[in-house]
Amino acid sequence: MSLASLAAACTAQTTITTPLGTVLLARTATGLAGAWFENQQGHPVVIDAPRRDDDALLRDAASQLAAYFAGQRRHFDLPLDLRGTEFQRKVWRALLRIDAGQTSSYGAIAREVGSPRAVRAVGGAVGRNPIAVIVPCHRVLGGDGNLTGYAGGLQRKSALLRLEGVL
Repeated sequence: MSLASLAAACTAQTTITTPLGTVLLARTATGLAGAWFENQQGHPVVIDAPRRDDDALLRDAASQLAAYFAGQRRHFDLPLDLRGTEFQRKVWRALLRIDAGQTSSYGAIAREVGSPRAVRAVGGAVGRNPIAVIVPCHRVLGGDGNLTGYAGGLQRKSALLRLEGVL
């Protein structure tokens, strides 16, 4: 699924301010479909959905993210609408199983989703994750434990891992 079709499926959006910058939150009729940092790689230019600061799901997502950044929440409890290819959704579901304070590698995720040789494809799926922080792609490190690319920028990835006590 393309970013344009994801943006077209959204029914409401809002923006919030976090310690790491502005985040655009977007939802579909099914659940939260997007959380993008401003200037993040893969950030949709335009979402054709009304701004709804009063939307219950978007307010709940904003509240849970605020608690996370304040160090008061380690897990999210939100309905998600993960829109992508079947392989991407497998990878994103694997990311959801990485607990706060833990990390994984692209190779480990490739093995977990049953495609041990698809390390680069896993990297591509991780990089296209449309729900930053909540679907914790920041918890994926290179096979040698080094920080590797993050669509929101390596400074944000480092900050998220420090917040979780990993770095």
